[in-house]
Amino acid sequence: MVYRTGRLLSGIALAAMVGIATVSTQASAATLHMAWSQDATGLDPHKQTAFSSLRLLELVYEPLVRLDAQLQIVPAIADSWQFSKDAKELTFKLNPKAKFQNGAAVTAADVKASFERILDEKTGAAARANFLSIASIDTPDTTTVVFHLSQPDVPILTAMSDVNAAIVPASEIAAGSIGIKAVGSGPFKLDKWDPNAKEVLSANKDWAGGPTGVDGIEISVLPDEASILAAMRAKQVDFALLNDPLVATLVPKEPTLQLNREPVLAYHVLQLNPSRKPMTELKVRQAISCAIDRQEVLDTASLGEGKVTGPLTIPALATDPSALFCYKRDVEKAKKLMAEAGHADGFSATVIGATGEPPTAAAEAQVIQSQLAEIGIKLDIKMMELNVYVDAWLKGDFDMAIALNGGRADPYTMYNRYWTKAGNLQKVANYIDDTLDSLMQKGRVETDPAERKATFGEFEKHLAEVSPWIWLYTSYSYTAQQKNVEGFVPTPTGTLFSLAKVTVKQ
Repeated sequence: MVYRTGRLLSGIALAAMVGIATVSTQASAATLHMAWSQDATGLDPHKQTAFSSLRLLELVYEPLVRLDAQLQIVPAIADSWQFSKDAKELTFKLNPKAKFQNGAAVTAADVKASFERILDEKTGAAARANFLSIASIDTPDTTTVVFHLSQPDVPILTAMSDVNAAIVPASEIAAGSIGIKAVGSGPFKLDKWDPNAKEVLSANKDWAGGPTGVDGIEISVLPDEASILAAMRAKQVDFALLNDPLVATLVPKEPTLQLNREPVLAYHVLQLNPSRKPMTELKVRQAISCAIDRQEVLDTASLGEGKVTGPLTIPALATDPSALFCYKRDVEKAKKLMAEAGHADGFSATVIGATGEPPTAAAEAQVIQSQLAEIGIKLDIKMMELNVYVDAWLKGDFDMAIALNGGRADPYTMYNRYWTKAGNLQKVANYIDDTLDSLMQKGRVETDPAERKATFGEFEKHLAEVSPWIWLYTSYSYTAQQKNVEGFVPTPTGTLFSLAKVTVKQ
């Protein structure tokens, strides 16, 4: 089966000329000319979930700590940190040189205000569930923050490395301006944002991380990634974030360009809505899992660029997905389960997807539509603009959804917002049971690596068996650059943060 015809490369030269008319054909060594196909959907670092938003905001805002390319925790705003012996206190010492882009020092009061905002349900913070163990926050001096925890919480430090846990000025919170303007302490200031057109960033001269490698970044938003490649051929773009494997795999054929290809923790998934009939029935969800050939979805939609995955994508914890429930396609078993659930004749449902994020969404939906038709499920595909999709996704307003969800370096941080009773994205998951919740809590407090792996292995096995979602595959992050661009380091989280140290040689 072939489903790629709707994704053929077209209009390259014309789109390139239209989309980057404002970009100089002779890039200055001091400015990085960049392009991507999906723009940010908002500027509030605590609320944004779209990859396109996070990639922009991580250049402007900083968390207390961050993850390096080996997924190790390293300093950001905080110079050092320490757990107490009972693991119920976590103390940070802030970098005294850290400043916001308005010139104000980053203080313990800003850290406290940021986490209080994240924990306030009215904020709608994306990562709120990661920090529910915080009982109180002390600020004994301007550079010391003490988090008092209600219980030992092994993953909380990893959770604090995310841009969704960025530190914002207490003054901006009080003014109600978070999300209206961007004031962070990161390597770049956001000087201009023309949604779906361009961003202009300038170097933050006060950044505590030292001087940036370029004086600024000018980002053009070109919805057609083939146009991005054409602009790179013409040397109008120095660096690009690519999402479409059909385009990314063409980059190595260009003698002046370099492709960075990195396996990532993010996962492609078919999300079912178990609060809507007939997905409320276990056997129906299991039938859908058995009817889907995950390898075919990967091969057709993403040129085989990736690997079939279970829920756990962290290399140290991932298991062989073939051992999980119905990971080998079994149409007869799927039909039997449908009949036992009283749906031998199938049913109709709608699957939603976002145009462009990921660019494989429509192709994934088409393959799944064809596969589910074999067990009588008539699937209507509804593609939406990204911001419309995100709104529907956050409300859980779908029968099924094609999604690319972010991975994390710790499984509790990655999944508690969906699969615990206190998870703040329960509206998205619409499913929880005592087994999932208890295994997540057990893994949260366990400090022994072998025991944690066993606990989350049980969690993964159970999640695959009850099938509220159908995990499909992991893929790669792709960036392309001119060969005179140096210093970019790709990571499993897909972050573009290392652009802070990139240089452009003449």
